[in-house]
Amino acid sequence: MPVEEDRREALEALREQAQTCVRCPQLAAARHTVVFGAGNPNADLMFIGEAPGASEDELGLPFVGRSGKLLDRLLGEIGLEREDVFIQNVLCCRPPGNRDPLPAEIDNCQSWLMEKIRLVEPRVICTLGNFATKLLRGEPVGITRLHGQAEVREVGGRVVRLYPLFHPAAALYTPSNVELLRADVARIPALLALDPPAQPGLADPDPAPVPETAAADELVATGQLGLF
Repeated sequence: MPVEEDRREALEALREQAQTCVRCPQLAAARHTVVFGAGNPNADLMFIGEAPGASEDELGLPFVGRSGKLLDRLLGEIGLEREDVFIQNVLCCRPPGNRDPLPAEIDNCQSWLMEKIRLVEPRVICTLGNFATKLLRGEPVGITRLHGQAEVREVGGRVVRLYPLFHPAAALYTPSNVELLRADVARIPALLALDPPAQPGLADPDPAPVPETAAADELVATGQLGLF
């Protein structure tokens, strides 16, 4: 397991490589910068969104617009700050006009995503919205059915607790979803308190999603872990 400084250096080297990526010619021609991802290289918790927006493309940082402010607020409610987690997107470049990512673009960017997961070694990955959730689960089931249900999954050769959440931007469009997102985020500390999933070659992971969330809820209900 690499130490934090080694991870930081490896991520920086990967960031430099990504800056010159032209796998998606249309995205490369239109972007201001590659939005690689940011945060704690030693984070136990990782968030994966969809793609950079205009503000992210200008500043080179993920989630710096209105949805980012909502995410920051919800993290604060569970005692975390942006510096405690690692945040990235399925795509590193902004699609023109903020259109949805194309399947070929997702495929082209997938190796960057998986390498960041491998380097950071998170224990819990929160997928924000449909694109990240469907990609990391490898299934077409949407976020409306899956949000708030944690499950153990192998992602890029690493076993993690995958925890789908509504994308903050989508929640802002539907105010009632903000409270659903808040309730789901409130379970994150309990998920982080669970024993780390066994890695490949050590033991077979339990793929069932419901016991994972139920176990986290039980820690809270029995007083073994407070949410704040």
